Amino acid sequence: MRPAAVQETTTSEVEAPDVATSGTHTATLSVQGMTCAACSGRVERALGKVPGVEEATVNLATERATVRFRTAEVARLDLDQVVRDAGYDVITVAEAASDPVPARDDAEQEARAQERRSLQRRLWIAAGFTLPIVLLDMGAMLVPPVHEALIALLPMQTWRFVFFALASVVQFGPGLRFYRTGWAAVRHGAPDMNTLVALGTSAAYGYSVIATFLPSILPPDANHVYYEASATVITLILLGKYLEALAKGRTSEAIRALLRLQPDTARVERSGRFTELAIAEVVVGDHVQVRPGERVPIDGVVIEGRSFVDEAMLTGEPVPVEKGEGDNVVGGTVNQAGSFTLTATQVGGDTVLQQIVRMVEAAQGSKPAVQALADRVVAVFVPIVLVIAAVTFAVWLAVGPDPGLTYALVAAVSVLIIACPCAMGLATPTAVMVGTGKAAQHGVLFRRGEALQTLTEVEVVALDKTGTLTEGRPTLTDVETAPGFDDDEVLRLVAAVEARSEHPIAAALVRAAVERGLDIPSVSRFRATPGYGVAGAIDGRTIAVGADRFMAQHGLDVDAFAAVAERLAAAGKTPLYAAIDGHLAAILAVADPVKPTTPAAIASLQGLGLRVAMVTGDNDATAWAVANRLGIDEVRAEVLPADKAYVVDALQRDGRRVAFVGDGINDAPALAQADVGVAIGTGTDIAIEAADLVLMGGDLNGLVRARSLARATLRTIRQNLFWAFAYNVVLIPVAAGVLYPFTGTLLSPVFAAAAMGLSSVFVLANALRLRRWTPTT
Repeated sequence: MRPAAVQETTTSEVEAPDVATSGTHTATLSVQGMTCAACSGRVERALGKVPGVEEATVNLATERATVRFRTAEVARLDLDQVVRDAGYDVITVAEAASDPVPARDDAEQEARAQERRSLQRRLWIAAGFTLPIVLLDMGAMLVPPVHEALIALLPMQTWRFVFFALASVVQFGPGLRFYRTGWAAVRHGAPDMNTLVALGTSAAYGYSVIATFLPSILPPDANHVYYEASATVITLILLGKYLEALAKGRTSEAIRALLRLQPDTARVERSGRFTELAIAEVVVGDHVQVRPGERVPIDGVVIEGRSFVDEAMLTGEPVPVEKGEGDNVVGGTVNQAGSFTLTATQVGGDTVLQQIVRMVEAAQGSKPAVQALADRVVAVFVPIVLVIAAVTFAVWLAVGPDPGLTYALVAAVSVLIIACPCAMGLATPTAVMVGTGKAAQHGVLFRRGEALQTLTEVEVVALDKTGTLTEGRPTLTDVETAPGFDDDEVLRLVAAVEARSEHPIAAALVRAAVERGLDIPSVSRFRATPGYGVAGAIDGRTIAVGADRFMAQHGLDVDAFAAVAERLAAAGKTPLYAAIDGHLAAILAVADPVKPTTPAAIASLQGLGLRVAMVTGDNDATAWAVANRLGIDEVRAEVLPADKAYVVDALQRDGRRVAFVGDGINDAPALAQADVGVAIGTGTDIAIEAADLVLMGGDLNGLVRARSLARATLRTIRQNLFWAFAYNVVLIPVAAGVLYPFTGTLLSPVFAAAAMGLSSVFVLANALRLRRWTPTT
């Protein structure tokens, strides 16, 4: 069965109605120019201050801002301007929300590629002009013969002019980007990483310029130049930014891998012949031919032929599924040996694959709760660093050894350079990006990134029975009538009433009547009571079908069938009763086979330390019969559809975190009530819309995989945050010179720049390790 379409709640680049709030839209802005956590924080605060904006979240790793706003008060162009006023740029792409994801992302990808090319070009220029300074200046200091040879060639003052010329190219060429964005940040009252770099390198460069052209105003013992420090710092930071940009590209590899699953062309019937056409030319209703070994190009229904289709990209399960006439197939899946023709039902951005990608992107843009601490720290981090640098300079100048000015400059510049909050900003979103992308490859779609953390805290998993633990396709197994009633006649009348119902049990009863060759008459005065039963009139006769509580509503006593009901329930079958013209006519039983994967999945969940509960409308005896067979810990039986959310609430009132797993429309309130709502992907759109994560394969083992991957992702986030905080807590004091009284050495700004770049690369590399995650068996 094809998974139900996944509905999008956030859009890219355009506005789309928010499902939860009338008059509210959610838009995603692609923001260019953010370099650290302070940048993303500034954009987030700027958007959050706009009247009419209800929520704004900015993700540094994806470079996107997700904004929910009231359309009566805010226009999309206003939001773009707010971002630009904050000192950043916005890529604007006008298109429909249902357009394919690749079409929406082209401009964004091109902008990122241009940024990488720009960084690479700046890096080569900076390195080319920095290397001679390092070799000639640092080399001369480290190797006395080199120093003597240089002095013999040119006077030292002349060499200073040469170094000044080379360093100036670096400072105001490749280094100009730090001045532009750093000054813009200062103007908006929120200094960032660029501000720190601009201040630090300017201090080293400016001091060197004074020592070169106005040496007389400096104390004799402080007449030194630091051109190599300013130029090398800029070069190393550009190198770190370039490596960071490359690593960021790899964090979104999962989405690109999903997009590559859709072929570029399809064999479409035109004028009686199958012709190779671009996928964008396929429209709903087209007949598309799929040959052996090809990927299915589009969502559709098989109208001719038979084959096995590998749906691993969708469900994470490697076993091919047989497809024949009338079966649904999903674009991106792989046809095996046979061939078939399908009718296109979903094209463009409406295909399941495109909706999966949008769902993953939405999850990647959200923030787990663990990010809150980092956000609070970053909000005040850069101003604190500026204060620390100023205090460092003053202390060294006042009590440091001679030349005090030199030591003060080196220490202050090192503090400014080493304290960049890049690693803090990347710690969480990069891990979320890789984790949610990896989950999608295994048939698990996190609709909200917050669920990654919450899922690891869950203690109880509550499972809806029908369609979750079972196949969701009940079959009639028993019909026992009261004296004076005929089996076939009762079933004929029961099927007639149930034909108006959409419940899976109703379908089972109708199917059984059809298989017996019974004619199904029309019904009048049909009435359905959710959780109880259905009733109607046929040729003047009144028919009622439902649970024992439904019979009680009609004033009927079911004790005559008590022994039969007990026997059926003990076998795990669901007993129903039929009443005709106010008389109890029969007891019927249906059984819904348990999915083959269910027992192992429940055992795995319990192996993870989780308590498993089953929620069902079945009577208590039937429910416990199924639960005992599966080893389920708790049972909530005879639960009406409207009461499932109350059951979840009752479990939560014990102080436990609860995940609820369901697939039906009536499960939506419970999914929303649970700490983590888990929808079976073969279920309804409404259930999926209310969920936090979706198991596309309909297999509970997907929840085991989701829990395992969530724990791995959260562990990575904590490692990243620990590194980011520990790096600054340890190295800022070192840069300020706390080790000097003990070791007699002071951290060079060059090493500070290298350490700053490596901290971001470490965080990214650690997040990328999640790409190697594989499900445990």
